[in-house]
Amino acid sequence: MYFCKLFLIDIMDTIIILDFGSQYTQLIARKVRELNVYCEIHPFNKIPTLGPEVKGVVFSGSPYSCNSADAPVPDMTNIKGRLPLLAVCYGAQYLVKAFGGKVQQSQIREYGRANLQYVDSSSPLLKGIKKGSQVWMSHGDTIESVPEGYRAICSTDNVHYAGYQIEGEQTYAIQFHPEVHHSVDGLTLLRNFVVDICGCQQSWTPASFIETTVQQLREQVGSDKVILGLSGGVDSTVAAVLLNKAIGHNLQCIFVDNGLLRKNEFEGVLASYKGMGLNVVGVDAKERFYGVLAGVTDPEKKRKAIGKTFIDVFDAESKKFNDAKWLAQGTIYPDVIESSSVKGPSQTIKSHHNVGGLPDYMKLKLVEPLRSLFKDEVRRVGRSLGIKDELIGRHPFPGPGLAIRILGDVTPEKVHILQEVDDIFIQGLRDSGLYDKVWQAGAVLLPIQSVGVMGDERTYERVVALRAVESVDGMTADWCHLPYEFLARVSNDIINRVKGVNRVVYDISSKPPATIEWE
Repeated sequence: MYFCKLFLIDIMDTIIILDFGSQYTQLIARKVRELNVYCEIHPFNKIPTLGPEVKGVVFSGSPYSCNSADAPVPDMTNIKGRLPLLAVCYGAQYLVKAFGGKVQQSQIREYGRANLQYVDSSSPLLKGIKKGSQVWMSHGDTIESVPEGYRAICSTDNVHYAGYQIEGEQTYAIQFHPEVHHSVDGLTLLRNFVVDICGCQQSWTPASFIETTVQQLREQVGSDKVILGLSGGVDSTVAAVLLNKAIGHNLQCIFVDNGLLRKNEFEGVLASYKGMGLNVVGVDAKERFYGVLAGVTDPEKKRKAIGKTFIDVFDAESKKFNDAKWLAQGTIYPDVIESSSVKGPSQTIKSHHNVGGLPDYMKLKLVEPLRSLFKDEVRRVGRSLGIKDELIGRHPFPGPGLAIRILGDVTPEKVHILQEVDDIFIQGLRDSGLYDKVWQAGAVLLPIQSVGVMGDERTYERVVALRAVESVDGMTADWCHLPYEFLARVSNDIINRVKGVNRVVYDISSKPPATIEWE
């Protein structure tokens, strides 16, 4: 299951999103949460118990055709006709196909912008949406005919059943994606469904999350001691402050120098935690990590080796605190989603070092107070907790650190080169007033060398790639259009100041189809 439900959140109005594998499923969740309504994503074939807190259900899109032999088939016994239901794209087509209508491959595939040429203004789903509203289509099949009782509520020039409602039920369906930016009234449509039709209270706020999570942590942990691995990033910092608020001196934070941090980050982060009331100790484990990474080139093996070594270090350190019973981690929702894979829903993109539980030999139980949050929600919670901007505003940094920005095997020499390059790039962004305009930035050391010339000498040295992206939650991202003058200056500084590098390139790929990190 994608989601580990928090203990006390079941008292809050909830929307359940069933994932059929759409690349946009996480965007639906983000938009619902923008409305301050709590929601969860579950695979279509692992439907949770639908308690009284569940006010409505959303079916996502899918890369499958509902006419395929292996098309996802949900159990709708406790959903259709019992709870308000919004079916999006594949979900809309499946509801037609399953009850006797006709769905077939469209003569003209519908991808991209379209406009609603007919809008039934009496439909609660379309309140406030006018004729001509732009929507985003992404489907190869289309609905040709519908079962009895299905009534069209909106159309485009090419799609008669762009949206429909089932009479006598609070069941609505649309063949476009309201969750994407290009559907200009998409948030209005989702508000109509979530707030008006489902009747959800808009009470999912940073303050409510803090209150319920602190209560939950006190219930879960009690008077036990907790060990938390700080990374210096936003997630682990917010997790630490939440736990500190809940259990105070029973929290012991450990900041591990794995040799894969940014330049001077170990000392700088330890200094930044002073005055926050946290118990923090630093552990130098560089050589241990370099040892397990020696000769390892496969990205997944690197991630797993780093994850196991983190656990081993924490296990050893925890024994210095004999009564510690819990290990806390800053796991967030995208970590869980990207590490999950079932038939239909989103395939595993990469393993995350902090997802998957603890080994049997480790005598600590796991606590993950941020497991329900997207990155932007973590930042909002952090600000509500009063954490200073220099920590909250830090760019995301991968748990495996620079190891996954060094393509190929990891050595201390390569780490040193990349730290110097990264420092010039990040400091350049700060000095130019660009740092806060970028969601995440970093440098990648490529496993190739290129010919260059310095003075009158031929060189054959390393190539580095710079990466800077704009995003909200890390689920999708676009490359940043940094000024040419800035890129030229940074490139020149890197080549002149970092021995062993003679070429700098800039990554202009977006997510999807690329990922933010190269490994």
